[in-house]
Amino acid sequence: MGKGGSLSDNVIKNIILSYTYVCIWIFLSFTVIVYNKYILDKKLYNWPFPISLTMIHMSFCATLALLLIKVFKFVEPVSMSRELYLSSVVPIGALYSLSLWLSNSAYIYLSVSFIQMLKALMPVAVYSIGVLFKKETFKTDTMVNMISISFGVAIAAYGEARFDSWGVMLQLGAVAFEATRLVMIQILLTSKGITLNPITSLYYVAPCCLVFLLVPWIFVEYPVLKDTSSFDFDFVIFGTNSFCAFALNLAVFLLVGKTSALTMNVAGVVKDWLLIAFSWSVIKDTVTPINLFGYGVAFLGVAYYNHAKLQALKAKEVEKKVGQADEEGERLIEERQGEGSVK
Repeated sequence: MGKGGSLSDNVIKNIILSYTYVCIWIFLSFTVIVYNKYILDKKLYNWPFPISLTMIHMSFCATLALLLIKVFKFVEPVSMSRELYLSSVVPIGALYSLSLWLSNSAYIYLSVSFIQMLKALMPVAVYSIGVLFKKETFKTDTMVNMISISFGVAIAAYGEARFDSWGVMLQLGAVAFEATRLVMIQILLTSKGITLNPITSLYYVAPCCLVFLLVPWIFVEYPVLKDTSSFDFDFVIFGTNSFCAFALNLAVFLLVGKTSALTMNVAGVVKDWLLIAFSWSVIKDTVTPINLFGYGVAFLGVAYYNHAKLQALKAKEVEKKVGQADEEGERLIEERQGEGSVK
């Protein structure tokens, strides 16, 4: 029972920890989305300035990352040349700022539930851009799956009671920029052997995002904020909101680092359904049967996509183990042949 019991205890412990990481990520992601909606929606907190909100988040995250790295020495900074920063971090920072700006802007025009349905297009965008940049191999069955996801989202959009074309364009733009950012990270960072955790990522990327957001902010939101003399900055609201955004970045690292990116994708589907239920029951957003049917079709496509990725990972792992076994066998044969020649 000693070893068997110990093994069982370890397995149970790992399962509990994995579910804990998933729950923490779902909770924080859920909180940030609903909190941003609350602040930006004209019917709720009524502060419809998505660029300003994103800049507050980036300022908070950059400051906290700077303190953790330079003052408290909690994390070691990554050595990075000026050329590498300009070629890698700057493009990623630009894409990240655009993605956050547009996604936050969409909350002004669309319901939380419908935004989650549109986010189901993320695998389609990542795969399509990956094929374009030759980081993914074009496969007919995968493309058919991508079309089925898009078809489901189109049905959901057709059944949306609060459809706003400008809001949809903003959210689709956010999906496109975020997908491009993910592919760029794979191309520019992983290919150069750089590993960034959330704190070092924010340390380098957040100031870059601030610079890119500053230009549209000066022309779009600053004049309006300047004229709104009645506005009083609420440190509690914006402070807790920014802290949640920072904590979410850490939770992503924790979840992916301790489990896998695939686990986060699956957890993301659970989070989307919870947000749709919350949006319908608490915020009182209208969710139509056509909405649910369309998202159900998209959900099945995303689930199949995650299943296919899992099978591919398993096949790759088996192939790796077979390769290692073959190398070990060849090494043993060579050693025996060497012993034979010595005799």
